[in-house]
Amino acid sequence: MKRTLAIAGSVAMVALAGCASKADRKAASGSFEYLKTQQQQELKVPEGLDTPETSREFALPELGKGANPNLVGKQLPVRSPSLVLPLVTGSHVEEGKSSATIWFDQVDDSQPLSQAIWNSLLSFLDEKGIGVDSFSPENKVLITDWMIITQEIEGPWYSVIDDESEIGRRFEFKLDVKPHGRSAALTVDLKDYMQTLGNDVIAEVDELQERREEVDVLNQVIGHYEYQIQLEKTRRIAQIRQGLSTELGFNADGDAAYIVGAQYDVAWPRTLLVLRKLGFDVKDLDKSNGLLFVSYNGGEDSWWGGLFSSDKELLKKGDYRLKVARAGAERTSITFMNNESKPFEANQVSDLYSSFAEVMSEDNLDI
Repeated sequence: MKRTLAIAGSVAMVALAGCASKADRKAASGSFEYLKTQQQQELKVPEGLDTPETSREFALPELGKGANPNLVGKQLPVRSPSLVLPLVTGSHVEEGKSSATIWFDQVDDSQPLSQAIWNSLLSFLDEKGIGVDSFSPENKVLITDWMIITQEIEGPWYSVIDDESEIGRRFEFKLDVKPHGRSAALTVDLKDYMQTLGNDVIAEVDELQERREEVDVLNQVIGHYEYQIQLEKTRRIAQIRQGLSTELGFNADGDAAYIVGAQYDVAWPRTLLVLRKLGFDVKDLDKSNGLLFVSYNGGEDSWWGGLFSSDKELLKKGDYRLKVARAGAERTSITFMNNESKPFEANQVSDLYSSFAEVMSEDNLDI
């Protein structure tokens, strides 16, 4: 019987220990006797005696400018700091910066960086059902409507029913774009705050809670941005693996070329896969200029096997160049050239067309 009571008592102690409120877990614990400590006066040495040597090694530093002197004892929060998470490729944060800010670098040239950031932010707000109070792309400022959330507030451990608190927040997003347009900083500021708890209304928060609110919403925006990037990558990979239609045509300079029915960012990696399948080795490339430097090695099982005649080869082994260029919103031109950048003649382009188009149209090419 005594053993049973001991076990029951231990379980009760554990249960009570686990019933600490959220407020208790956010505040410092232990003894606060140090609050009663009085500042000691400096030692006064009588005239004529030597002043003993002292050390400042354990001296408390002076409070910094703007520091809150009330953050002592139980008023001192001990929660982990709110950190901006640079999850997006090419993003980073500045060390020591107090504002909720993240920097993005241009890694995708399909659209301007500022446009990509704004589109992602607007998409996030739309997904969360949050309205936009005002948006000025020229001034690079967006102010949200009220974000309303309902939270349960823990009552005492002995209480069965918890209270509900409604929290409303409005944020201001600012975009600082570098003159070259390839780097931009997104900063969020808490513009308005209101919390209702029963009949009580709280319209102000301290600096720590303000930063926590700003970092929390900024991290949600960053997470949404990264999710969109990964979703777009998956979609593009599916497009690249999918067969594309090809027709004979001309590039912007009037040279005979192949016209692929896809946007540049899909046609470019697809062309690399096709060239590998056709027996070419890519020696160098420059996507910004659409240039590919390749070498054709021939071979019995290469795609050109059916294009050899007994008296003349339509394509000799050696080095060649290709020019891949945008030819419209969903069209890309591919121009074959010799090693001196002279485009192939129209009849040669026509002779090679059927085999090139056949491989370009194949599905599920290995990436």
